[in-house]
Order: sequence, then structure tokens, then C-alpha cells
Amino acid sequence: MKRVHWYLGSLLLGATIVAPTVIPAGAQDRDDQKRQEQKEHQRRYYDRQHKDYHEWNDREDGAYRRWAEEKKYRTDRKFHQLKSRQQQEYWKWRHEHPDNDGDRR
Repeated sequence: MKRVHWYLGSLLLGATIVAPTVIPAGAQDRDDQKRQEQKEHQRRYYDRQHKDYHEWNDREDGAYRRWAEEKKYRTDRKFHQLKSRQQQEYWKWRHEHPDNDGDRR
């Protein structure tokens, strides 16, 4: 019986030591994922033809999706995955369809 208590005590002690390092790791992964998503939304893109920067945010993302639908492109494809020619086509369209949000610098 002593041996069972010794095994259970050892197991409980081991779990107590390991738990604080395992539990925050999952929370850390979620925090890293949130930071990555925020970083994606904080990108700035340079428009060579118009010589200006565009800050990628929810408004720009919405405009991009409208453009993609209008051009019959896949709307699930991210802007940075487009070919350079398609990106320049988008910026041209974007300058023709401003929303006066002040995000372009």
C-alpha cells in the first residue's frame, strides 16, 4: 500500500511541476496568433505608380474584396499573394475609387 501512495505522490508532484509550463504554452500560442493577425492588418504597401503608401486595414481589405469580386478574382486570396501586375491593377482601381478615409499617405 505504501508503494501505491508513493507512486501517486510522485505522479502528483510531477504533474504539479509540469503544469505551469504546459498551460501557459497554449495561451502563448494564442497570443502569438493574435499578434500575427494584427501584424497582417498593420502592413503598409507602396504603390509605385502613384508613389504613395497604403496602410492595410479593415477598410482597405473591404475595398480589396469589392475589387476582387468586380474583377472575378478569388476573394479568399490575400493581397500579398497576388502577382505584382494584379497589385498594381488594384492600386489603380483604388485611386479611382477613394473612400476619403485619410489612410493613404
